[in-house]
Amino acid sequence: MIKEAMLYEKLEEGKVRCNLCAHRCTIQHGRRGICGVRENKEGVLYSLVYGTLIAENVDPIEKKPFFHVYPDSQSYSIATVGCNFSCQFCQNHDISQMPRKTRIITGEDSLPTEIAARAKKSGAMTIAYTYTEPTIYFELAYDTAPIAIQRGLKNVFVTNGFMTPEAIDAIAPYLTAANVDLKSFREEFYEKQCGAKLSPVLESLQKMKTMGIWVEITTLLIPTLNDSNEELKDIARFIAGLGKETPWHISRFHPQYKMQNLPVTSLDALHRAEQIGREAGLKYVYSGNVPGDDGENTRCFHCGKLLIERYGFKIVGMNLQGNKCPHCGTALEGIFCDI
Repeated sequence: MIKEAMLYEKLEEGKVRCNLCAHRCTIQHGRRGICGVRENKEGVLYSLVYGTLIAENVDPIEKKPFFHVYPDSQSYSIATVGCNFSCQFCQNHDISQMPRKTRIITGEDSLPTEIAARAKKSGAMTIAYTYTEPTIYFELAYDTAPIAIQRGLKNVFVTNGFMTPEAIDAIAPYLTAANVDLKSFREEFYEKQCGAKLSPVLESLQKMKTMGIWVEITTLLIPTLNDSNEELKDIARFIAGLGKETPWHISRFHPQYKMQNLPVTSLDALHRAEQIGREAGLKYVYSGNVPGDDGENTRCFHCGKLLIERYGFKIVGMNLQGNKCPHCGTALEGIFCDI
């Protein structure tokens, strides 16, 4: 399905400027933006993926990953094709890059009311806009989110954070939480590996925190590209500046897509990054893609007692009184079912 886009302006000679993501593409008649799913037709910008779902699944919310949002709950997860990044290591490149490679838009059509109804019926507590990039199917998320709230559901984004302040302002009233990929702390990495820029991502993170959206951050640790002590310290300091309660997920890289020449991230490198995060004062630092590693678990930052034990995306033990440590009474920051 198609729908007139939000957040664009008409320019001279039939051109338009999309103000949804930080690329702010200027698009001529008959052309599409960088994402491949927004097209100028005679001076009107359209979303080509409105309600056209390429993925629709019920996932553990830990898979997003959210470790401090309704632990052990299910999240109704949706996506369309397309992305405003071109990451060389994308694990969902078959759907994220499809419109760029083939100009094909495919998926099953669903209205926002239908998505919300299926999400509620599934028993999920949240709808996650995920897998590709929710910014590029913003109109669908924007229309679905208030309906979800009416049905007693919450909305969460899993995003690269490369959105405009206007987009954040629009979705913020309906958005409970966001997991933002902070892929690096170097502009050159973003330019070369993702076809984007770092600074808008940092600005999005700061704005989300200011607006009261619960934020968790994920960094895929790629050997030789973003794993130096200096860069990790820069990331950790930035996150600490946002708020030391902000969870940092440090995920293990596996060769993907166009990045097949690098090795899997070592456990030593993951643990080194975790330690750097803790030294920066972060309360919650996690390792990802390493089932069974203690770095998956949540411990009380005050007394160190184990509060939530995980194995991969599964919670195998939870020891909380509401949102508090039963040993010392310290609150575990986040969003929990009974508070």
